Amino acid sequence: MEFLNGLQPAHDLTYSDVFMVPRRSDVVSRFDVDLATADGTGTTLPLVVANMTAISGRRMAETIARRGGIAIIPQDIPLDVVASTVRRVKAAHTVYDTPVTVPSSMTVGEALSLIPKRAHGAAVVVDDGKPLGIVTERDGAEVDRFAQVHEVMDSDMFTVDAGLDPRAYFDALTSQHRPLAPVLDGDSLVGVVTRKGALRSSIYTPATDPDGRLVIGAAVGINGDVRAKARALLESGIDVIVVDTAHGHQVKMADALPVVREERDAFEARTGRRVPVAAGNIVSADGTLELVESGADIVKVGVGPGAMCTTRMMTGVGRPQFSAVLECAAAARSVGAHVWADGGVRYPRDVALALAGGAASVMIGSWFAGTHESPGDLKFGPDGRPYKESFGMASSRAVANRTRDAAGFEKARMALFEEGISTSRMFLDPSSPGVEDLVDQITAGVRSSFTYAGARSIPEFADRAVVGLQSSAGYDEGRPLHASW
Repeated sequence: MEFLNGLQPAHDLTYSDVFMVPRRSDVVSRFDVDLATADGTGTTLPLVVANMTAISGRRMAETIARRGGIAIIPQDIPLDVVASTVRRVKAAHTVYDTPVTVPSSMTVGEALSLIPKRAHGAAVVVDDGKPLGIVTERDGAEVDRFAQVHEVMDSDMFTVDAGLDPRAYFDALTSQHRPLAPVLDGDSLVGVVTRKGALRSSIYTPATDPDGRLVIGAAVGINGDVRAKARALLESGIDVIVVDTAHGHQVKMADALPVVREERDAFEARTGRRVPVAAGNIVSADGTLELVESGADIVKVGVGPGAMCTTRMMTGVGRPQFSAVLECAAAARSVGAHVWADGGVRYPRDVALALAGGAASVMIGSWFAGTHESPGDLKFGPDGRPYKESFGMASSRAVANRTRDAAGFEKARMALFEEGISTSRMFLDPSSPGVEDLVDQITAGVRSSFTYAGARSIPEFADRAVVGLQSSAGYDEGRPLHASW
C-alpha cells in the first residue's frame, strides 16, 4: 500500500480518516477476484467472527464457514460444550442449510421460538425421521400457542433431491413459487435449500478442513491450565487456536503462547495436521514481533475500536485502527506471519481498507450480533422491532460469567473493574436479518474495491492500493443520502 502523493501523516488514522484512490485496472468483473486468505486457516473469505459470547456460536460458525469465513468460539465456553459444537459444525453440510426440525406434536408456541434461529424462516416437521410438512411464522400467526404444529403446517410439501447443481435448485424453487424446500437423499432429510442459498452456493466456496468439513476455531485465555485447555481444543478438531487477552503484549502472554505452540507442534507430530496459532491483542510492531517469536502464526490487532469496548474511554489506551493494522502487518510480513484486523469495522469500506493495510483477514463482532445466527434469543422492543442483546467481553456481564466459580469476595472484587458495555440492543435489519445478507454486502463492496485497485488477490490488493487522507467533511461527502435534503 502507498499513500497518495507520498503524504504519510505524523498522526495515527482510523478507517474514517482515509479513502482509496482508483487506479488503472484490467480486472473487469467482481468475479475475477479471489478473496482466499493465505493465513493457513482454510478460509476463502477474509472474514473471522470474533470470539464474543453474544456473537459466535454453533449456528454462526456453521453459516459463516459455509460462505468461506471462520468463527472463533469464545474462551468462556466449557470445553465439553466446545467439543460438541465442533462436532456439530463438522457434521453440517457444506452446501445445504441445516434445517430447524420439530416433531408434529410440538406446540405452535415452541415452534415459533425456534424458527428465528435460522434465517430461512421455517421449520421442517419430522416424525420418525420422515419429513411431514413445513411450518412458518405466518402459519402460526393468530393461532392458539398451545395448538400443535401438525394442525397448522403446510403438508403439501415441495422437496428437492440432493446432489443437484445450484441453478437446478433455483429454477425448481422459482417454478414452484417456493422460498425454500427440504433436500432429501432418498427418504432422509439432509438440509434445506432456498433461492438465495442456491445463488450463494454458486458464488462462495466453503471454508473446509483437509477432510472437506467446515472449519471452526476456538479461543483459550492466558490464565489457568493453558496447556490442558489447548490440548483439549486441538483434540476436539478445531482449525485455528486463538490465544486471547485484551492486552497481548505482556509477560503472561509470553509465558502462555510457547505452551500453546508446544501443544500444537505435538499435535502436528501425532496427526500430520498443522493448526495455526493466533494471538493478541496488540497494536504495535514490537508487540507483533514478540508474539510471533513466542509462537504466533497470526497476530490479532486492535485495542479499543470495538463497538462494545470502553477501554479507550476508561483508560486512554488504544490506537486508531488503520494505523495499527498498517504497522503491525508490515512487521508480521517481515517475519513471515499474518495479522487479523480485530474491530472498528462498521461498513464494507472498512473491511477493504483493513485488507489494503495488510490484514490477512478482518474480525467482525457487533456488526454480526443483530442477525438470526448470533446465539441470543430474538427479542422485541416496544415498537415491535426485533433485536438481539450484545455485550463486551470485558463487561460486568462477561466478567460475571467468567468468574462464576470464584469465591464471592474475589468475584465481587473483580466485578469492580469491568471495561465494556453489558447490554446493547442490536436490531435486526428487515432487509438483511441474516449474517449471510451482511456477508453479501461486505464481499460485494470488497470485491468491487479490488477491481478499482486492479487487484485479483488479497496480497495484490495490499500491494496496489493507494490511500489518501480526508477530513470529516470529506467522509460525510461519501455517505449516501437516503432522503432528499
